[in-house]
Amino acid sequence: MFERRRPGAVLFDRDGTLIRDVPYNGDPRRVEPMPGAVEALGRLRRADVPVAVVTNQSGVAKGLLTPDEMDQVNARVEELLGPFDAWAICVHDEGDGCTCRKPAPGLVIRAAAVLDVSPRECVVVGDIGRDMEAARAAGARGILVPTAVTLPEEIDQAPEVAGDLADVVDRVLSDAEGPVPAVSAPWARAMGWSRW
Repeated sequence: MFERRRPGAVLFDRDGTLIRDVPYNGDPRRVEPMPGAVEALGRLRRADVPVAVVTNQSGVAKGLLTPDEMDQVNARVEELLGPFDAWAICVHDEGDGCTCRKPAPGLVIRAAAVLDVSPRECVVVGDIGRDMEAARAAGARGILVPTAVTLPEEIDQAPEVAGDLADVVDRVLSDAEGPVPAVSAPWARAMGWSRW
């Protein structure tokens, strides 16, 4: 059970959580925010809660899109949703044996490190079970926001389920009792996309 307090950061899955899931998308013109994403991120930023993206992008390893195309899509995400304090991206495929690809905890741990917070102070928001498994493996709080592709067993096994992104932010900010831990990583924005 997680102590209810303001998180050090909220880490969002990209596809199906922040933007509509277009499999292996390399076209920035196809980026469309999920309902409520702009408002939810705005509320967190106004509350001085750092926000980051933790995303599997195996299309790069599969050769279905280039790193440059992925970067263009991510730039469009920021254009539509505002700047993120960190990006942690796994470009490996399922069989590569990496420690970053969700459900492994690597992306959550890396994003927390860039933001100079403990993974235990983070909330991971996603739409499928592997997002919740990555949160659990890293010691972070996981909140599932189901979509049409979320399996019933993923909902049943989720530590916490929210109706939408507004509900996520309501939960996160209502838990806030103390000040947000200071984020002393101004260099994070200059790092570009962090890939492993």
